[in-house]
Amino acid sequence: MGNSLVPPGGDDGDNIEPVDLRRALEERYLAYALSTIMHRALPDVRDGLKPVHRRIMHTMRLLRLNPDQGFAKCARIVGDVMGKFHPHGDQAIYDALVRLAQSFSMRYPLVDGQGNFGNIDGDSAAAMRYTEARMTDVSTHLLEGITEDAVDFRPTYNEEDEEPAVLPGAFPNLLANGSSGIAVGMATSIPPHNVAELCDAALHLITAPDASVADLMQFVEGPDFPTGGIIVDDRATILDAYETGRGSFRVRARWHQEDQGRGTWIAVVTEIPFGVQKSRLIEKTAELLLARKLPLLEDIRDESAEDIRVVLVPKSRSVDPALLMESLFKLTELESRIGLNMNVLSRGRVPNVLSLKGVLQEWLEHRKEVLVRRSRHRLAEIERRLEILAGYLIAYLNIDEVIRIIREEDEPKKVMMVRWDLTDAQAEAILNMRLRALRKLEEIEIRKEHGELSEEKKQIEGLLASEAKQWQTVAWQVGEIGKKFGPEDNPELGSRRTTFSEAPDHDLSDIHHAMVEKEPVTVVVSEKGWLRAMKGHLSDYSALSFKEGDKLKLAFHAQTTDKVLIFTTGGKFYTIGADRLPGGRGHGEPVRIIVDMDNDQAIVTAFAHDPQRRLLLASWAGNGFVVPEAEVVANTRKGRQVMNVKAPDEAKLCVPVAGDHVAIVGENRKLLVFPLSDVPEMTRGKGVRLQKYKDGGIADIKTFAMEEGLSWQDSAERTFTRSREELAEWIGARAAAGRMAPKGFPRTGKFG
Repeated sequence: MGNSLVPPGGDDGDNIEPVDLRRALEERYLAYALSTIMHRALPDVRDGLKPVHRRIMHTMRLLRLNPDQGFAKCARIVGDVMGKFHPHGDQAIYDALVRLAQSFSMRYPLVDGQGNFGNIDGDSAAAMRYTEARMTDVSTHLLEGITEDAVDFRPTYNEEDEEPAVLPGAFPNLLANGSSGIAVGMATSIPPHNVAELCDAALHLITAPDASVADLMQFVEGPDFPTGGIIVDDRATILDAYETGRGSFRVRARWHQEDQGRGTWIAVVTEIPFGVQKSRLIEKTAELLLARKLPLLEDIRDESAEDIRVVLVPKSRSVDPALLMESLFKLTELESRIGLNMNVLSRGRVPNVLSLKGVLQEWLEHRKEVLVRRSRHRLAEIERRLEILAGYLIAYLNIDEVIRIIREEDEPKKVMMVRWDLTDAQAEAILNMRLRALRKLEEIEIRKEHGELSEEKKQIEGLLASEAKQWQTVAWQVGEIGKKFGPEDNPELGSRRTTFSEAPDHDLSDIHHAMVEKEPVTVVVSEKGWLRAMKGHLSDYSALSFKEGDKLKLAFHAQTTDKVLIFTTGGKFYTIGADRLPGGRGHGEPVRIIVDMDNDQAIVTAFAHDPQRRLLLASWAGNGFVVPEAEVVANTRKGRQVMNVKAPDEAKLCVPVAGDHVAIVGENRKLLVFPLSDVPEMTRGKGVRLQKYKDGGIADIKTFAMEEGLSWQDSAERTFTRSREELAEWIGARAAAGRMAPKGFPRTGKFG
C-alpha cells in the first residue's frame, strides 16, 4: 500500500519536472483559445462556413448526395463526418446538420432534409437514425470546382485522409446565411441577407473598387431574415453598423388587424423575429398576462399550422391597436435585437471585424483565386490531352507499322518512342488503345478535338494573362448566381422577406399607461418619509397606523397609472410610478430606499403629476420662481435638481399656480400681495426675492384670482375672504417687507 504513492521510476524524484504554473497555463490556455477561434467558432470569410459545416458538406459530396439523387440516412452522414474528419460528439455534428436544413434558421438551406427536422416552436429534430438528407442547389455551388484544384487540401486529424481548407464558395454564403458563434474572448454574429442584393453589391464593387459602404447600401438595404419581420432602425444606424462591422438591428413581428364584426377586432401576428421560438414567446406573453402587466390584452392564442398565426385579443374594442402592439413590443420578444458583429477569419487565418465592403471584397478575391486555380488545372488537363491526341494522330497515320511493332518487337514501347519521337505518355496511350477504337480513330475526329482544345487553351491562356478578363469572368459568375437565386428566377426563395419601416412614435407615458392596470389608490406619506399606496380612494385618514413616533404628513388620491412627484428641502424633485409604491400592508418603505435622497433632506410635499400644471416654488429665505410641472419629472433614481438652495436656506413650499396674484406671509406674520406676472418662469435656478425678512423666513404662500379675493381658514375652519379693496394696504411690489396680517388671520401663519 505504502508504495502506491511513489512516482514511477523509483523514489529519487527523477521523473518529476518542475513547471512554472503561470507559463504552463498561458501556453495551454492560448492553445485552447486559438483552436476554438480557428477550428470551431468563427466562420471563414470566403465560404462563410465553420469547420464542422465544411466537413458535413465535403462528406455529403463524397457520399454523392447530390440534389438530383437519393437521400441517405443522417446517421450515415454523421458517422462519416465523425470518423474521417471531425473527431467530436455525434450529437454536435447532427445538430449542425439539422440547422443547415431548417428553413426558419437558414435563409438559403444547404441541406435538403427528409423527416422531422424540428420546427419554429423550438422542438428538436427526430433522432438521426430516422432522418435523411442530401445537398441543396446552394451547396453544389459552394462545392463547385472542388475536384479541379480550386482550393487547398490539408491532412485530416489522423492524417489518413485529406479535407478542403476552405470551399470554392461560388455562393456568398457568409452574408447570405449569416453565422453566429462564441469563441474565447471574441464572438461573431452575422444576420442573413438577400443573395440577389449581395450579388448586385459585389458586381458594383468589381466595377467600382473604391465604392463606399454607403454606395453598397443602395443594393444591400439590410438583413433579410428567413422568418421575415420588420426592421425598425433608421438608415443611419444600419449604415454605421455596416461600416464598423458592429451594431444591432431592431426587428419586430409583422401583424395586421382583423375585423371581427360589430366593431370588435383582433391583432394577428404572421411573422416573428428571427431566432425567437414561437412557443416560448407565447408562454412568456401568457405569464405577463397573468401577472397583469398587459392590461390592454385579454388573451393570446396560437392558431398556427404550416404558417405562423398568433392571435391577440384586446380587452375591449376601444383599445388602440397600435398602442396594444407597442406595449407588447416593449415587454415581449415580438420585438428583438439582433446583433451584428462581423468577426470572421480573414483570409482563413486572422480573426478580424470587417465592414460590409471588406467581407464582399474578400469573397471576390477568393472567387478570383478559385477561377485562376481552376483555369490552370484545366490548362494542364488540355495540354496532357493534346499531347496524347498528337500521339494518336501518329498512330493513326502509321497504323500498320504500329501493329507490326506491337506484334513483333520485344519492347514495342521503346521502339515506337525512337521511331516516331514519341513521349512516354504518348506511347503508353497508343499501347493502351482498344482495338475497337481503331475504327473510330479517324483523323477528322482527332483533328477536330485537337482544334477545339487548342482554341480553349488559347482562351484560358488569355484569361490567365489578363486580370481584367479574370474580373469579367468573376462578374459573370456572380451575376449568374444572383439571377439563379434571385426573385425573378426563384420567387419563393429569392424574394425579400424582411421589410423596413420607422417605429411609430408613441408617447412614452401612453405606453407606460398601457402596461399598468388602472386602479384607484391613496398615497400616504408619513412625517419621517415612509411611503405606501393603499387600495381605493380613502376618505378617512384617522384609521391609518404609523410606526412609533411617526404620524401622517400628507395623503392624496391617485391612479396606479399616475406618476407621484416628491419635492424635497434640497430643491430636488423625484418621480415614482404609483404602481411601484409598496402596498398598504404594514407601514410602507422609507423614501430613501425607493430613490437616492440625501439623508439631510426631508420631503416638502408629494402629489400626483399633472403635466398641464405650473408650480410656484419658494425657499425659506423668501426666494421663488414658477416652473412648468412637465419640466420637473425625473427619469432616474437620482432625481432632478430644480431649485438651487444653499444652507441654511432650504426649499420650503411648492404650490400649484392658479389665478393672477401671489399672497405671501412670513414667520413674522407680515403679509404681502403682488401680481403673479412679477415672478419669472424658469426650469431651474434660485429664483427671485418674493418677500424681504429681517429675521425668520417664509410661513406660507398662495396664488389666487384677485376678482374672487383672497381667502383663508381659521382654526375653527371658518372661511374669510378679502376683496381687492380690503387688501389695498397689503398690495405692494415684489420683494417688499409687507404689513402685519389683517385681523382674523390664522395664528398658525398658514392660509389653511
